[in-house]
Amino acid sequence: MALTLASALQQVRQAPRLVEALGDEVRAAAAVGGPATVPVLEQAIAGADELTAVAAVHALGAVEGEAAGAALSRLLSHPRGFLREHASWALMAQPPRPDAMDALVAAVAGGGFAGMLAQRTLARWGEAGGPGDVAIVAALLVALAGERVPAARARLVESLGLLPGEPAGRAVAELALDPAETQPVRTAALAALGDRHGELSAAQTVGELLAAGDELGAVARLAAFDLGLLSAGPPAAAAPGLTVAQLFLHADLDRELSRAGAGDNGGIATLLVRLGDALAGEPGIARALTLSRGTADAAFDALRPAAGHQLAAVPLLSPAVGAATAWPTWVAARRGIRRLLRAHRVDLLHLRMADVGSLAAAEAATGLGIPVVFTLAPDPHGAIDALDRSGALSRADFGRMDETEHFWFRSRLVRRLTADAAHVVLFPRPHVRDDLRRLVGIDVDAEPDRYTVVPEGIDLGVIEAAETAAEPAGLAALVSALPAHRQGLPLVLSVGRLHRVKGMATLVRAWADDPRLWRRSNLVIVGGDLDDPSPDEREQLDRIAAVVADGPAADGLILTGHRPNDEVARWLAQARAGRPPAIGPAGVYVCASLKEEFGLALLEALAAGLVVVGPDAGGPPTYIEQGRTGLLVDTSRPEELARATAAGLDLAAGPGQAARVRRARERIRAGFTVGAMATALRAIYTTVTKEGDKP
Repeated sequence: MALTLASALQQVRQAPRLVEALGDEVRAAAAVGGPATVPVLEQAIAGADELTAVAAVHALGAVEGEAAGAALSRLLSHPRGFLREHASWALMAQPPRPDAMDALVAAVAGGGFAGMLAQRTLARWGEAGGPGDVAIVAALLVALAGERVPAARARLVESLGLLPGEPAGRAVAELALDPAETQPVRTAALAALGDRHGELSAAQTVGELLAAGDELGAVARLAAFDLGLLSAGPPAAAAPGLTVAQLFLHADLDRELSRAGAGDNGGIATLLVRLGDALAGEPGIARALTLSRGTADAAFDALRPAAGHQLAAVPLLSPAVGAATAWPTWVAARRGIRRLLRAHRVDLLHLRMADVGSLAAAEAATGLGIPVVFTLAPDPHGAIDALDRSGALSRADFGRMDETEHFWFRSRLVRRLTADAAHVVLFPRPHVRDDLRRLVGIDVDAEPDRYTVVPEGIDLGVIEAAETAAEPAGLAALVSALPAHRQGLPLVLSVGRLHRVKGMATLVRAWADDPRLWRRSNLVIVGGDLDDPSPDEREQLDRIAAVVADGPAADGLILTGHRPNDEVARWLAQARAGRPPAIGPAGVYVCASLKEEFGLALLEALAAGLVVVGPDAGGPPTYIEQGRTGLLVDTSRPEELARATAAGLDLAAGPGQAARVRRARERIRAGFTVGAMATALRAIYTTVTKEGDKP
């Protein structure tokens, strides 16, 4: 039975856990209630409960009539930033409103996540056609006349390029040709012209700029390709089988995985390179394409299909940023992804994560009729729940944290990607069905044929080769630089991104606050760009520095920064076996993540023979045997993490090590290799594409 609006609001206010209040009950109740619900929703928005306020804003979007639209327009100037953001988004469901145009255009110029939401609303209004188009074009041109900041002008031009019609097209072409404009503005205009098929001014302008140097000429080539004016060259001979694509937009991918651990180049980046190689060797798969960010020149070079596994660049036409701040690249990402999917004639696209790459790619694939497989992880739901349980997030500050983490948008994106996917892949978890029902509100048993559990996997060959590889000074040299009393101690090692969800600062605190722990071990943190840290990395580095400042444990901590994956594999082997006189044997690997959907670095450490300590939730309990190959712990509690780490050192130094290592590797070999993952995915891809061929 449908809830009344009062009951739906009360349900949100009284939900014992925040994840239980992320549904659409308030929106559904308001849509039925009609204009009479507007004052009730405005009262909820004005309250101190920020989670309920967000739900009420989106409920306004579902209400027909002038009152709801006017209320949302007023919220665009509200002093609370999260309300402005959500009003920009909720207005997408309303008819175009002249009283909202200037505020939305100003938000676009301002950039960030709020600018992306405003841009999407203006683009949706523009798709409707009619007088609204003229008003949006006029508002953007007025803003351009008064805006001097190049990045803001570029965002306005990009938005102008999304609008149909000759007036918008002519304005964009003029900006692309204007030598007085800055390069970011001309680049944004030129890229937009590639989408304007059938417009003479677009083709002429792109043709004129093909000979331009630097980035402008490279973008002109891409636009010419989009308009059908230029070819990337003859493709490689087509082999029978599927062409499948996968995506992680926020990585700097290369074959050597040289940036692993820096910025957002975490386990997913390593996985996709290894998995793409494995997929290309599977029967029935002719080619695998892995998409990530790159330059316009690299993007054009990647348009020519090659055999096997190919890395392909998506030009975002802006400086590289982390996933949390990359949302404004939505338009460039969608355009670049669509171009690659067309050029490579991709049969199926596999998406993971609720980020701007998945948002853009899903829209591109839908437009091209390409089926999507989506790996569903309870994220951001798991993060919300972990932060809620630890006290770091509450309904009173949900909106403010949402401004940086975008929890509401990402939770909706997960739901949409799941609903639209041709098939959904799940991570193995001890209680996967219960977790998805509790955290995400999805009942797997309602459509069991749409869901398949597929463990992620590692390349055991890399781990085995590391055990016998000749290692330069590397890790031993770093440890040798520590004071004499630190020589010969076992290592506590952790590898991963420097991000608060990964818990690196929490691990340092757990180790440094326990004298029994730091006196018997050195702590090595591998990850992060120490020379040019991102804001997330800087936050973790500052917290780590505060923990060890002038403390006795400081002389046993080593921050190495990011290292190539093959080098990390050798370090794992050394942490287990030791490297006298600097490194003692019987080290332990610790993952302090608040949440870990699966934990590839944990798997690699386990395969290397290390005792591992990991989160007692998510994927790790499916492969860590408590007390035998490792220990599972509540990683949000530093004192428990310290106790588990000490117990891990005891376990690593105890009897029966050969049997323990053999048991761990047998577990991984039986179901957690990248080859097994590729085989399981190939079966899904084959089924999905065959079903898509049905009349």
